Amino acid sequence: MTDKSSQLPAERDYLPGMGRHFLLPLYDLLHVVSGLHAIHQEMVTLAGLRAGHRVLDVGCGTGNLLRATGKRYRDVELSGVDPDVKMLARAERKFRRAGLPVRLDRGFAQELAYPDGSFDRVFSSLMLHHLDTPSKDEMLAEVRRVLRPGGLLVLADAVHGHGHGHAHLQDNVGDAVTKRIEAAGFTVEPTRLRKLRVLGQVGIEVASVH
Repeated sequence: MTDKSSQLPAERDYLPGMGRHFLLPLYDLLHVVSGLHAIHQEMVTLAGLRAGHRVLDVGCGTGNLLRATGKRYRDVELSGVDPDVKMLARAERKFRRAGLPVRLDRGFAQELAYPDGSFDRVFSSLMLHHLDTPSKDEMLAEVRRVLRPGGLLVLADAVHGHGHGHAHLQDNVGDAVTKRIEAAGFTVEPTRLRKLRVLGQVGIEVASVH
């Protein structure tokens, strides 16, 4: 495994959180309307955080999941990474208002610029389906690399019941996400299915490394 902490991220194409950059102002509104806050609270609970844990949110967007984490656990170290500088700017303002220390980095899930074994917990919320198939595997390999032995990945993503539609969604059919995480070297608990008020069904995956 390699230490990528000193490497700058290579530029990549990416799909913004709302699909289009001009829709960014609606991002946090959708978070409230969809009921995603409850999903985030469950993810924080499932992470089993303890004092001193280092937490990374991959695809942190405007920081909603990290902020929920920091409000409940003031004694953990928070980091977030996202390719969208406008999202990160919004996240920084939120954390400043909340008085929560956080490290926010611009970067890509497929090339995490952190040393091996840097984190105790990694979150990812409604981001995996934005990636094409090779990038999904690259992301999970990177998460596996930066997690310490005994660490956990807590991932939530949209679940689709058929293989039609956009190509980047077809890997989120049935238990395909679970199998993909297992193939990356994780032990995965049974998927927890939750229904959002809008955006359909979400699966929460809890996966451990040894």
